[in-house]
Amino acid sequence: MAYDFNTIATDYDHMNHLMTLGLDKRWRKQTVKRLSKLIPQNSKVLDVACGTGDLAFSLAESSFSVTGADLSEKMLSIAADKKLLHYPDYHIDFQQADVEQLPFADSTFDAVTCAFGVRNFVHLERGLKEMLRIMKPEGSMVILELATPDSMIIKPFYNLYTHHIIPWLGSRIANNRKAYTYLPESIDHFPKGKAFMQIIEKLGGKMTEYRLTLGVCRMYVIKKT
Repeated sequence: MAYDFNTIATDYDHMNHLMTLGLDKRWRKQTVKRLSKLIPQNSKVLDVACGTGDLAFSLAESSFSVTGADLSEKMLSIAADKKLLHYPDYHIDFQQADVEQLPFADSTFDAVTCAFGVRNFVHLERGLKEMLRIMKPEGSMVILELATPDSMIIKPFYNLYTHHIIPWLGSRIANNRKAYTYLPESIDHFPKGKAFMQIIEKLGGKMTEYRLTLGVCRMYVIKKT
């Protein structure tokens, strides 16, 4: 069953920046920089699970034509308000859509992106298959996702932070301990590295992995085979 992100939409941006110590902004910039090397300006990009639009705005700032898709009405409402207030001239279209049934024809987009969203897919392979379907054969997919670090030195501190401090922050700041207990659990259960690569290859993609900030965030660049 999918988590209802409408319940945390209001505090989503603030909590993201707080939990990652502001690193989420840097990771998104790295994502846009990587994609800019793979496709030309003015290319059509679909940002899946776009949330409140932070990655979509960064993509539009780099002269991409962006469509942001998300299932959460409240997330999209905040994204639309941010566009109206801060980015009225950006070429961005936000629309509600289920990643497992994207309302776009095959090979519509030059690229597909997703930041911190794939681990929340109800059916991971169905969502990824749809993302590959609507991407052009020569296109690129860039996925940004949180991960448990491999280092046995770092992992105990990471687990303390994610399993204890983050739920406490969620309880104190967002008044929602449940949501921020779900967060580290979803990270723990998401297939990373080789396990994720095997899924991508099964679906007809070729993946390159980049580890960011000691491996607590991973960037996956995927091409069709």
